Amino acid sequence: MLFEVGLDVGLSILSMLLAFVAMTAHPIEGAVRAVTDPVLLLVAVGFAASMVLLQSGLGMYRSNDMRFTEQLMRLTVATVLGGYLTYLALKVGNFDGHPRVLVGYAVLFHIVGALLVRGLMLFARELKGPPRVLIVGTGPDAELVADDMRLAVRTDRIVAGFYPIALERLGDQVSPVFSMAAPLPDLVRTYGIDEIVVAVRDHRRGGVPLDDLLMCRSMGVRVHDVAGFYEMTHAEVPLESLKASWLIYGPGFVQGSVRRVVKRIFDIAVSSALLLVTSPFMLATALAIRLESRGPIIYRQERVGLLGEPFTCLKFRSMVVDAERDGVARWASRNDSRVTRVGRFIRDTRIDELPQLFSVLRGDMSMVGPRPERPTFVAELKEKIPFYDLRHTVKPGLTGWAQVRYSYGDTLDAARRKHQFDLYYVKNNSLLLDLMVLVETISVVLFREGQ
Repeated sequence: MLFEVGLDVGLSILSMLLAFVAMTAHPIEGAVRAVTDPVLLLVAVGFAASMVLLQSGLGMYRSNDMRFTEQLMRLTVATVLGGYLTYLALKVGNFDGHPRVLVGYAVLFHIVGALLVRGLMLFARELKGPPRVLIVGTGPDAELVADDMRLAVRTDRIVAGFYPIALERLGDQVSPVFSMAAPLPDLVRTYGIDEIVVAVRDHRRGGVPLDDLLMCRSMGVRVHDVAGFYEMTHAEVPLESLKASWLIYGPGFVQGSVRRVVKRIFDIAVSSALLLVTSPFMLATALAIRLESRGPIIYRQERVGLLGEPFTCLKFRSMVVDAERDGVARWASRNDSRVTRVGRFIRDTRIDELPQLFSVLRGDMSMVGPRPERPTFVAELKEKIPFYDLRHTVKPGLTGWAQVRYSYGDTLDAARRKHQFDLYYVKNNSLLLDLMVLVETISVVLFREGQ
């Protein structure tokens, strides 16, 4: 994703500079001015920023299986909107030139350039072919990794074969299996292996060829364990094969004072801006709730926050009053009969979460983080899901990595899967990841791609 974002930034800046050159009578002089004029460079950077934000907001960096026609449609919408916003900014800023012509050329160059770049990237991938992977192991973890890789849309890799380990059973779907007598470096050279995944659940039983793996690594072949492979390819941390030692000794979990200060400044700035922008929608929502049904407009509920401390979570009321009159906490289901008509709309559009912006300002929540759960559910999930308490080492968020990467679910299995995404966020949290989540939340709301 970061590679695609970098390409689009460069392409957008280049498109704006080429647009300026195309407007000048002397192209060479125009090119010199284009790369030396600070005002024009600022315009180009602004155009690039708007393009990346819009393309990300329209989900172009999220879905690997998006059809070409859908990519073209979203690219066109993003480019036209980005061009219009840039044109408005130039008009307001009294840009010395012809902003309409300049932006028109930039939009044209960007669309053509983006299609060419994406076409060349697709051609290069087809020409090179997907990476070839050797799986060390033949047991259940090896089968799981192989089955996942065979879904080419998700991982875009080919299983070249399996390397057996002593005392490990041979799975039903494991094929082809190489001979244990063949050294791994020889197999790498013979079969053109690009990556190795060590899918062995119990390393203590021996049999993992560490010396051969080290030799392969020194040859430039990437070597992953199962957790590292899933983290890299799926942006989640699998619970089935996860060991505490991998979390302890591996990278991540940056929670220093600088990170906390930067995140707090970011939260205050974004939540304040969003409160200003969304205040009319919040007032309209309050009025609609009041007109539809009796009861409070704001629903207050205890949730578990940072370090397991409880706090009061605020939401617009989307259910009937006394939805849990029997005192039993229940997960809200997709077609919950307790949800009102206004409630269904504000839940689908995430408007019901907007009062939590005040919780962000107060410091109980962050803009991005694992969604806070109720104490009853936390006590239950801690008993059934490994490493569940790790989600409480960061502040809960208004939106989160799990919300933009996984569809709605109200079961224990769904909670486990969402926790895998939450673990990825806790382990890899950064300002850049926070920005990605916020921008992707836009496409989730617009296209209902998650919950």
